[in-house]
Amino acid sequence: MDLQLLDSFSRGTVLGLAAGFSPGPLTVLVIGETLRHGLRSGLQVAIAPILTDIPVILLAMLVMDQALRFPGIFGAISLAGGLFLLWLGSNSLRIRRLEITAEDIEPHSIRKGIAINLLNPNPYVFWLSVGTPTLLGAMETSWVSAAAFLGSFFFFIVGSKALLARLVDGSRSFLNSGAYHWIMRILGLLLIVYALMFFRDGLTRIGFWPQGFPMPWS
Repeated sequence: MDLQLLDSFSRGTVLGLAAGFSPGPLTVLVIGETLRHGLRSGLQVAIAPILTDIPVILLAMLVMDQALRFPGIFGAISLAGGLFLLWLGSNSLRIRRLEITAEDIEPHSIRKGIAINLLNPNPYVFWLSVGTPTLLGAMETSWVSAAAFLGSFFFFIVGSKALLARLVDGSRSFLNSGAYHWIMRILGLLLIVYALMFFRDGLTRIGFWPQGFPMPWS
C-alpha cells in the first residue's frame, strides 16, 4: 500500500476514534439517548457528525485556501492545531469516572443532536486547526489520500459512537471500566504524537525549524 495513503488513513482513524470515544456534548447525548430511549435513538444521534461537519469543512477550506498563500499564517494555524491536539491528548490521559444517568438527561431528537454539534466549538476548532490542514496535505498527494482521510475519520467517529451506544445499551458500567480508560489513554498518547508533528510543521513553516530537519523522535 502507498505510504502516503496509509498515513492519511491512519490519521483519519486515530482522529476519528479519539473524537468518537472522547467525552463531550455529543458523546453524552448519544449515551443519554441510549439509556433513556434505547439503542436506536443512540445510533441516530451518532450520525450527527456526518450531517454537521461537511459545511464546517467547506468553510475551513475557504479559510485555509487564503492562509496557504502566507506560510507564517499557515504555520501559526499548525501550531494552534498542535496545541488543540495536545489538549485533547492530555484530557484523554486524565479521564476519570463518568457519571451519566438517564434521569439527568432530557429527551433529544436527531435534530437536537445536530444542533448540539453545530453549537459545540470543538468541531470548528478541529477542522480549522487540524482536520483541514491534514486534508489539504493529503490532497497535495492525491484525491485518493484525501478520500482515505475523510472516509476513515467519519467511519471511525460515527462507528465509535455507535459502538459506545451498543456497549452502554448492553452494560451501563462500560464507561467506568478499565478497558474504556485504557482505550482513552492509548488514543491520548497517539494524539500527543500527532501534536508534536503539527508543532514541527508549524515551526518549519514560520522558519524556526530547518526544512527537512528531523525532530528527536522522528
